[in-house]
Amino acid sequence: MIHIFPQIICFTKYVCFKCTCLLVCGNELYYLSMFCFQMVHSALRSNPKGEEIFKEYDKTKTLSDATRRQMVNILVADMTSAYGRIPPISARTSYALGIVTLFPYLQDPYSKNGFEHYYDPDANSGYLAWRLKTVQRNTNVGAHLRSRPEYQESPRTKRDSVLIDGQLFGEECREALSIIRHSTDKSVIKEKMRATFEYRQKLIHDQDATLSVFEVFPRFLDTPELIDQDFSMMFGDEVSGRFLAKWPSYFKNKVIAASQRLPSSSYLEELLASMDPKAENYFGWDSDISALLLLLHLLPPTSKGHKKSAKISSAQAAHRLVRFVKEGASLNTFLEKVDVRQPFLLCVGEQRKEIRRFFIMVDQKPIPCSALTSVAAFDVLFKAHFVFSISYDEALSSFYAFIQTTVYNIDVGNTKESPRVKELRARLLQER
Repeated sequence: MIHIFPQIICFTKYVCFKCTCLLVCGNELYYLSMFCFQMVHSALRSNPKGEEIFKEYDKTKTLSDATRRQMVNILVADMTSAYGRIPPISARTSYALGIVTLFPYLQDPYSKNGFEHYYDPDANSGYLAWRLKTVQRNTNVGAHLRSRPEYQESPRTKRDSVLIDGQLFGEECREALSIIRHSTDKSVIKEKMRATFEYRQKLIHDQDATLSVFEVFPRFLDTPELIDQDFSMMFGDEVSGRFLAKWPSYFKNKVIAASQRLPSSSYLEELLASMDPKAENYFGWDSDISALLLLLHLLPPTSKGHKKSAKISSAQAAHRLVRFVKEGASLNTFLEKVDVRQPFLLCVGEQRKEIRRFFIMVDQKPIPCSALTSVAAFDVLFKAHFVFSISYDEALSSFYAFIQTTVYNIDVGNTKESPRVKELRARLLQER
């Protein structure tokens, strides 16, 4: 019988026990987990600041960014002391496994092993890897080179669709294109658009195509339901409805609660003020858009390591996600000044908190959106990336990756996610 520590109660993916004594069960992974558990526990207990980490986790069942950085620094120092400045992959993996075994609520339930945000052995990424690279750079020791896995760029991935019966080709397809262009019957337009879906996807993914999808299928510009219809044909109705089913009822409140624990700033306070219906003289966004911007604040843009690419704030990145035009102002004048091709949500109304019309801006073209709420409008904005095969704006990549994998559950495990995305998912999904 081996004694363990009472901080851990249960971590069913790796261990199984009912009390503070560990019974031998003959499982090799079980022994490995306990070895890693004790290694991390000893490293933190031997450091004067380790007690603060245990206290915060015991109280909140998570770790703040500052406390997580402190833990990573302690463990990397312990790792390099034991294994040298370039620890083997097995050591890095052991420490990552030890973290989520010791602190089970830090596990990411959507990743392969639950600890990839601390160390991903396939990509050599994660908080431990990043800290090791900093230590190596400061000591002029080169990083251990490894090949990187090939993640697919989800919105631009050519994929097999799930609802493509009755597709038209050849002369029948050409006839349908003519009907789509000239018909005034919305039901006919939707029917023919459905029947030409495969042709449209080939056009969108053809890098040598001379015509844009809007030139061949101009009804996208005046028929709001077509984006949602194409997305449903790609993924099915169940996936298509996940954001509207899960964001308002679950994720929105989780994001608001997580944001309230962030260090205060004028921008953060402005967003949080929208959650108070009694707030006076409030001229910000409604609570739904504000909650989305809070998620962006939790997953701020990074410089991606490019020295020439300056890091922008989450407030600046918000301008790439949603913009406002006052009712009565010239939409054409606004469009003349638009200088981005990636999709964003254009809101028109008397005030930002009272939006009357929505447009999805794609390739500098306004697509009308029939959504009655900003949540439903954002749902269409997200789907537009996949329907038109457009990459996420770089400043919004972590934000959209979270929405894609955690809310829509699209390409989970096959999409590149930053450790911060995985950490936030673990934090929100594990919170009680």
